[in-house]
Amino acid sequence: MTPKELLARSPIEQYEAEVLLAHILGVQRSWLLSHGDEDLSTEDEHAFMTHARARASGEPLAYLMGYRDFWSLRLIVDQHVLIPRRETEHLVEWALECLDAGDQKVLDLGTGSGAIALACKSERPELSVTGTDQSEEALACAQRNSEALGLEVRWKRGSWFEPVDARDWDMVVSNPPYIAASDEHLVQGDLPAEPESALIGGETGLEMLEHIVTEAPGHLRPYGWLLLEHGFDQGEEVRTLLTERGFSNVATRADWSGQPRVSGGQWQN
Repeated sequence: MTPKELLARSPIEQYEAEVLLAHILGVQRSWLLSHGDEDLSTEDEHAFMTHARARASGEPLAYLMGYRDFWSLRLIVDQHVLIPRRETEHLVEWALECLDAGDQKVLDLGTGSGAIALACKSERPELSVTGTDQSEEALACAQRNSEALGLEVRWKRGSWFEPVDARDWDMVVSNPPYIAASDEHLVQGDLPAEPESALIGGETGLEMLEHIVTEAPGHLRPYGWLLLEHGFDQGEEVRTLLTERGFSNVATRADWSGQPRVSGGQWQN
């Protein structure tokens, strides 16, 4: 069977089918156009159809291929970690803007695959970066990414600030669970296949955000920053949390689609 014939039989939409087949064959998508009439091996046909059926049943493409591109990095991902989204790159951008030159200390809470921590380290090698997560499996994924990319980040297991020292950080960043337990979006797209612990922030979705805002001042150095990703409809509430806790320079930034996505403030006490 040829690539053209195999793609015509695919149970998934054309673009994803092409990405998946190119991945299995170890080629660029453009190769499929220029070699569409060449015969494929039986093994490649079987592998493609097995993966395509899994995708049609709801398995995320990133899990099937084993990676997701984020920032300038190709990150290993598996079913134990949230799939990095492009929107989270805004959190990295803001963090890099706020950090001064030199060996400053950055803490990434709930690091998952290590996406935020590794992106910051890749841009600013002089940073001292630590990522925490309560999931042993997630930290194993982050460690694999760290080793594959040659980026030195410390990984510590524990819930939020639990495994790190107080008053020690110039920057705290996090993309915590912020979806309400009853949110209808949890049954859409890739979300049903992703770990609930990385998605659901409690009954209202604000619980983890509130916890981090409350605890952060005890771990930030003077003039340190706290930056948080949140839901498109949570910007005002997160700004209120930050302001009431005593943060200054509180603001929210929009994502690529114009939705409020990242809020933060500076601890000047």
